[in-house]
Parts: sequence; structure tokens; C-alpha cells
Amino acid sequence: MSLNATLLIQMTVFAVVVLFSMKFIWPMIMEAIEERNKSISDGLAAAEQGQKKLSEAETEVNALIKEAKQQASTILDQANTRASGIVESAKSEGTSEREKIISTAHDEAQQELTKLRESLRKEVAGLAISGAEKILTREIKPSDHKEMLDKLADKL
Repeated sequence: MSLNATLLIQMTVFAVVVLFSMKFIWPMIMEAIEERNKSISDGLAAAEQGQKKLSEAETEVNALIKEAKQQASTILDQANTRASGIVESAKSEGTSEREKIISTAHDEAQQELTKLRESLRKEVAGLAISGAEKILTREIKPSDHKEMLDKLADKL
């Protein structure tokens, strides 16, 4: 066989192989490539969407943290205000109780003072009567009179 015939047969076989490949093998390869390309683009889109959701979640978390801090601050302020109110109320009650106790003690002291004065008046009256009786029962001499008044003054 000649070189030209061999070359022609090889070219024909090559053309048949190329046509066969383009008709049956090439579409399957292209389909696999397109499918792979689609799955890669879907994966990239999902990753981008996941990144977007992560960013939104971080924003939402930051907003929730900020709101929680504000609520905590508000609760602390309310607690401090309530504590101050309770302290002021306790001070007020303590002051009124102190005033009440002082007033009661003052009233009791006044009553005791009144009783003592009354008792002293009765005693002085009794001594005066007793002194007057002694003066009247004895002979009145100026020295005796002076001596009795001095004794009476000492008792007072």
C-alpha cells in the first residue's frame, strides 16, 4: 500500500472518530461540564447568600445586644431609684419614730415633774403646818422662832 492511501485512510478514520466523538461523546462531556459549572455557580451563590445572612445576623445580634444593654441600664436606674426611695422612706419613718419617742419621753418627763412638784407642795405644806403647830405650841421667843425657821429652811 502506498503512503498516500494510508494517509487518506488514516484521515478518514480520524474524521469518523472526530464525528463520532462530536455526535456521541462531546454532548456528554459538555453536559458534565455545564452541570459542574452550574453546581459551582450555585455553590458560590449559596456562599454569597450565607455571607449576606451572616452579616444580617451580626447586625441583628448587635442590635439585640444594644437593646439588652439599654434594658439593663433602665432596670439598674429603676432599681437605684427604688433603693433611694426606700432609703428616704426609712429615713423619714426613722425620723418620725424618733420624734414620737422624744415627744413621749418629754411628756413622761413633764408628768413626772408635775408629780414631783405636787409631792413637793404637799410636803412643804405639811412642813409648814408642822412648823406652825410647833410655833404655836411653844412659847414664842424671838430666838426660838428664829431657830425653828432655820430648821424649817434646812428641811426645805
